[in-house]
Amino acid sequence: MNYMDIITFEPGKRSGQPCIRGMRITVYDIFEYLASGMTVEEVLDDFPYLTETDIRACFAYASATVLHRR
Repeated sequence: MNYMDIITFEPGKRSGQPCIRGMRITVYDIFEYLASGMTVEEVLDDFPYLTETDIRACFAYASATVLHRR
């Protein structure tokens, strides 16, 4: 998956944090929801404008970011 088609960076939006498709929801927000115990399905139900591909892009971005730091 090429997460760069989905994860966007805009200096004036959410302090330049990685966002999903230019929206105001960040990769960090998604992981906060998942870490709090929500399932992917629950996140998608609560945010109908998100897709499963968006969630997968968050994982791909996080994975690439962590591996790049090694």
